[in-house]
Amino acid sequence: MKIATAAEMHDLGKRIGAQCVAGDLILLKGPLGAGKTVLVQGIGEALGISEVTSPTFVISRIHKAALPLIHVDAYRLLEGGKAAMYLDDLDLDSPRESAVTVIEWGGEESARLSDERLEIVIDRTNEVREVTVTPVGARWQGLKL
Repeated sequence: MKIATAAEMHDLGKRIGAQCVAGDLILLKGPLGAGKTVLVQGIGEALGISEVTSPTFVISRIHKAALPLIHVDAYRLLEGGKAAMYLDDLDLDSPRESAVTVIEWGGEESARLSDERLEIVIDRTNEVREVTVTPVGARWQGLKL
């Protein structure tokens, strides 16, 4: 799908967030400035969370709500070449079961966290972003965007 503005990206996040349940995993891929954090802000808004900022320097942030949001930015983990090991150090397994987890820069190392996930790729080669949403597993098969 084509996304032309930050408001459209935020709205896409709200539509996805409105369909989230505890234990959901969403992986975001795209270059710097693609709109990953704006998308997460939309997901957060749908969950009743108003202050979602990029966790680039703290790597992971848990936003409390009726359905909490775990927001991970794996960018700095990728730099060392041992992202899977560092991701394990975040100890996401326990809180993830009762929250929605969104991982920016989520690739193969993040995909292993669940066989049921939503993979979103944002291509900003052009002015208008091209967003590809891929449901993985039965959980996401009925996703409506």
